[in-house]
Parts: sequence; structure tokens; C-alpha cells
Amino acid sequence: MDKLVQLSYALDTFYFLMSGALVMWMAAGFAMLESGLVRAKNTTEILTKNIALFAIACVMYLLVGYGIMYPDAAVNSVWPGVGFLIGPEHTVEEVMNSDGKTYYAKLADFFFQVVFVATAMSIVSGAVAERMKLWSFLTFAVVMTGFIYPLQGFWKWGGGFLDEMGFLDFAGSGVVHMTGASAALAGVMLLGPRRGKYGENGAINPIPGCNMPMATLGTFILWMGWFGFNGGSELKISDIGEANSVAMVFVNTNMAAAGGLIAALMTAHFLFGKADLSMILNGALAGLVAITAEPLTPAPLLAVIIGAVGGVLVVFAILFMDKLKIDDPVGAISVHGVVGIWGVIAVCLSNPDAKFLVQLTGIVTIFGFVFIASLITWFVIKSMIGIRVSEEDEYNGVDFSECGMEAYPEFTAEGSKR
Repeated sequence: MDKLVQLSYALDTFYFLMSGALVMWMAAGFAMLESGLVRAKNTTEILTKNIALFAIACVMYLLVGYGIMYPDAAVNSVWPGVGFLIGPEHTVEEVMNSDGKTYYAKLADFFFQVVFVATAMSIVSGAVAERMKLWSFLTFAVVMTGFIYPLQGFWKWGGGFLDEMGFLDFAGSGVVHMTGASAALAGVMLLGPRRGKYGENGAINPIPGCNMPMATLGTFILWMGWFGFNGGSELKISDIGEANSVAMVFVNTNMAAAGGLIAALMTAHFLFGKADLSMILNGALAGLVAITAEPLTPAPLLAVIIGAVGGVLVVFAILFMDKLKIDDPVGAISVHGVVGIWGVIAVCLSNPDAKFLVQLTGIVTIFGFVFIASLITWFVIKSMIGIRVSEEDEYNGVDFSECGMEAYPEFTAEGSKR
């Protein structure tokens, strides 16, 4: 019997670690997607931000973030207190005497959680691309990954007041994706649009990405990594019931992505008279975000529908953001924010324990806190060191001298011209 317990512990720990590795691979997906959707002169900038934010997220979550999100003893259900580092690993005796409640290593839990933090911060990098200072962005990453994300994460996943209320968010449509989008929205509002994006009389000048094969590859990587994101959130695989649940999560995750992609393809064709690859890619991601709050309880067909609604929403959300002159080069706020809200609400369609008002309370709480905390943080950074690159750097691109490319002409009312 002892050997069986140890084998189950080892299997669940290994599954947790491999799921975390899949989620870590999503960092490459974000880097490829974002570098493909920005202009060639800014690829070095976006790649630098993506890999640097991952390292910062890892260190900050180790130092304080994990201790805030999962405190040994919280002060209350709103304020967990400030914790440091991870704490001791589970001993053999603790596992054996836990009656099955301790079934994976604490360090595996840390690893799985830290890659989620990096995912939330990666959402911000795409929205502020092509005009934000590197060091301002990385300074915000310190605050976001070390304090803002962990505190709201404690309210749900750490046993805080949202969890006590019955707020449901299986893998983070709200806790991760809407959080990243809320922080991004605050930054974009202070940062302003890229030069030439919006003209007079409400004109919107498209700024196409430089490498759509790269963006498509990034989407496929994210799609694959999402199996770890949602599948790993089941936390366990070492018995028949849990194995079946993991299989259901994988299938629903895949079907929602497919539904989102097809719906975005059809919506874009209806609106523009032709297929739009950037909308198609965002449709797949929207389907994934939509199902993340509850990938276990829907039937696969319902998962397709949930993803499809997300795919339609993201197309209209991207267009609406442009009408508001909120310049988001990769559509991150629409994909992760607007569709993240839909995902949290969609839990009510399949999970009988979900209560609409409680889900709505969770949405308002997470968005309100993260947006305000991020807006204050961005404002302080702007006041101290500035957040926007110079006109010259924005004109030439931060990697202009390294790539040996011709400078792009200034944008005109007619659009982007090389």
C-alpha cells in the first residue's frame, strides 16, 4: 500500500511538472505570435520583452509572489500577508499521513504556478508593443508578477474571499487572462496609440504584421501549450476518474479552439468579404480563453459553442477597440479580456455549482483591482522614467541598427508605406 501511495505521488508530480513545461512552452508561442504581428523593425524589441519578462516572473514569484498567493496562514480572506520563498518540501511521513490530500510535490506546484504568472505578463507585452520603453515595461513586470497577480490570485486559488463565495475559474479565464488584459488596458490608455495608427475624422490606418507564418506558428504553439494549461489544472491523473477528467479537459480545450477559429473565420468573411488570417488566429486563441474557466463539465459540442461565441466576440471586440482608439497591435485585450469575461460567465452553462451573480462579482473584483493597481503603477513609472520611446526610436525601430534595415517612412493618412 505504501508503494502504491508513493507511486501515485510520483505520477501526479510528474504530470504536474510536464504540464508546467507545456505552459512554459507557451512563452515561445507568445513570442512568435507577437513578433509576427508587429513590424519587422520591432521584432527584437518584442522578443527581448518576452524572454526577459519570463525570467523576471520566475524570480519575483519565487521571492514573494508564491508566498502571497499561497500563504501558510493568511491574515484574512482579503489580505494574505507577505510571504517569502516557497517553504519546505513535503516529507514522506506527511504524504503518507495525509489521507491522499497531499498528492504532488510542493515544488511542482510552484513550477506550475510560476509559468501561469509569466503567461499573464506575456499578455501585456503584446498590447504595448512597438512604443514602450524596455526598462519601463520590465519595471512593471516586477510589480505585476510579484504583487498584483499574486494578490488577486490568492482571492480565488489561494482560498480567499472569492473562493469562499463560490467563484469558479478552473484554469484562469479571469485569474490569468482577464488579469493580464486589465493590466494591459491600463498601460495602453496611458501610453497612447502608435504614430500613424489613427488619422483625422476617425480614420483607422492598418499596420500589418511583418511575418504571418511566424504568427501562425506561435498560435499553434499556444494551442499545444494550452493542453498543459487546462489539463494540468486538473492537478491529478493517478486514478481512473481523474484520468477520464483529464481526457475530457484535453478534448474540450481542443474543440473550443476549433470552434473559435471557425467562428472568427466566418465572422471576418461576413464583415470584410474575405478571410483575415490575424482574426482567424485570434479566433483560435479566443476559443481557448473562453473554455479555460470551465473545460471539464461541458460536453464537447458545448465546448465548440463556447469557443465559437468567443471567436465571434473577439472580431467585434478588436474592431470596437479601434473605434475607441485603443491601439492593441496583437488584439491581446480583446482576446484575453473581453473573451476572458465571456469564459467566466460561460461556466454557468455547464457547471450547476456556478452562480451568475457570483461569477459577475469575480469579474468586477478582478478587473477593478488589477486595472486600478496597474494604472497607478504605470502612472508612477511614467512620472519617474517615462513609458514611451522617443519619436526617433519609434520611427526607426529599436532593432533598426542591428538588422540593417531601411527606415520605414512615416505613416500617412493613406496607411503604412515602406
